[in-house]
Amino acid sequence: MIHKTCYYFISKFDKSLINKLEKKIHIIYRNYQKKYEKNEILQIKKFCKSQRRKFFLANDLKLAKSLHLDGVYIPSFNKDPIPTSFNKNTFAILGSAHNLNEIVQKKKQNVDLLFISPLFKIKKKNYYLGPIKYNILSNQFNKKTIALGGINKRNLKMISKINCYGFASISYIEKYKLNGNR
Repeated sequence: MIHKTCYYFISKFDKSLINKLEKKIHIIYRNYQKKYEKNEILQIKKFCKSQRRKFFLANDLKLAKSLHLDGVYIPSFNKDPIPTSFNKNTFAILGSAHNLNEIVQKKKQNVDLLFISPLFKIKKKNYYLGPIKYNILSNQFNKKTIALGGINKRNLKMISKINCYGFASISYIEKYKLNGNR
């Protein structure tokens, strides 16, 4: 395993799945198909806290703040301004971007950590950045960045050669970390 910060996106609370993860993997709960249920979020928070794992909620700043989560994940499509009162030392604002215009938007939103994607080829998109374009974009942000998109066992070593603080994944973690594959 590469020694970088790692984030895992979940769309439902599955205690046994999260329990199988390495303890240093942080959780981002992202489900745009249904309305968030406060009790479910509190269950995830409690479980993550018991494992000393950071927990972030996607695209609901007020709910994440009111439930005292570790922070919020603001997707690239969310262009809403973020009040400066939300930027506290104990609350992180994560954001995502795919291009320079979105990076400028995330700078205006004053995000603390930026997920840039897709680094590698993914099924959902016809384009990907590759290491050189990723580095160019990450240099425009001037804060820590997280590589996202298309990460697998073959290209994982490339992560250590780009200008990123860590990476985020769904399929790589599910395939190689949850099933004990190396």
